[in-house]
Amino acid sequence: MTTPTKVAPNVLSWATDLDPNTLDQAARLAQMPFIEGHVALMPDAHLGKGATVGSVIATKGAVIPAAVGVDIGCGMIAACLDLTSHDLPDDLAPLHRGIADAVPAGVGKGHQHGRDIATAKPTRAWDRFGDGLVGTARSQIGTLGSGNHFVEVCLDEDDRVWLVLHSGSRGVGNKLASFHIEHAQRLMKEWFINLADRDLAYLVQGTPDFDEYISDMLWAQDYAMTNRSLMLEATLAAVSEFLVRPVQVEDQINCHHNFTQMERHHGKNVWLTRKGAIKADTGARGVIPGSMGTRSYIVSGRGSEASFCSCSHGAGRRLSRTKARQELSVESLESAMRGIAWNGSGALLDEHPDAYKDIDTVMENQRDLVSVDHTLHQILNYKGT
Repeated sequence: MTTPTKVAPNVLSWATDLDPNTLDQAARLAQMPFIEGHVALMPDAHLGKGATVGSVIATKGAVIPAAVGVDIGCGMIAACLDLTSHDLPDDLAPLHRGIADAVPAGVGKGHQHGRDIATAKPTRAWDRFGDGLVGTARSQIGTLGSGNHFVEVCLDEDDRVWLVLHSGSRGVGNKLASFHIEHAQRLMKEWFINLADRDLAYLVQGTPDFDEYISDMLWAQDYAMTNRSLMLEATLAAVSEFLVRPVQVEDQINCHHNFTQMERHHGKNVWLTRKGAIKADTGARGVIPGSMGTRSYIVSGRGSEASFCSCSHGAGRRLSRTKARQELSVESLESAMRGIAWNGSGALLDEHPDAYKDIDTVMENQRDLVSVDHTLHQILNYKGT
């Protein structure tokens, strides 16, 4: 089993690939006065906004909205189908096109005709945007977004077919999160609180500001989970249409990796924020994707209290998007994706596998946090550009 390393005061790390800027960011976070115990860095940890992506943060009496981030409830859904590779043709390009037709993707993209959604309890954040926020929520529910969000078709070690999707709360979650982050920053100025990083601005439990954030965050988490479920349904329908036969789901996992909730750890009730990390209680199932063209994993948690019962949410970036576009080539991306049905676009250069940490190293570093149930190999990858 692996063991974490104390890399700074109140910081435990499972990462063997940790750059100095990420370490400095985690160290600043760990010095906040309401941190309980330590900050846990997962093997995929890398520089984020305010808080490190791939960090687990226990707090008492306060939460940091930027630590949850602007894609509230972002996470994974995976489904094992009643298919094997023998049920699929060699050419999956038509299926790629079918999925693209069924699941809108790209910055700001949505359905032409919106869908009904559960309305949120009104807060100042919703009032600020009027009907526009509700319109965004209705048009974008069941859509993918861009960046590292994706739909994949994979095969496991027994040759069974899996669908794997990564997405979150889309534009509505971003607007809600941005409102509360900016409001927390204004409060810091009003209270004459100087922070090492303005994105560490926090909200205090017991105040209306705190309650409004939690209300909006919980709503966005539910929205994100529903969003993934609807995309899975649409993708499943595209597979059925492609094969001209009904396809059934035999197993399914749907989990967040950007969220906060009240949990009990080390004998205390704390707000536990996972920024780019998934819950890994004993037996809890999760999905840990690699990058484009690499492996993904279905896992079960081992319930490690040192990590606050958490594990990584993916491979984690090694290069920023800007550096990836500067240092990597379209030719090497095409080579890495050979044999996989994908967008085939140089616009995805910043999603090059070499822009990410090695997923197998990440998994090795967290053998004490999760056990591997299934190893998935991509045969189709669809992203928004």
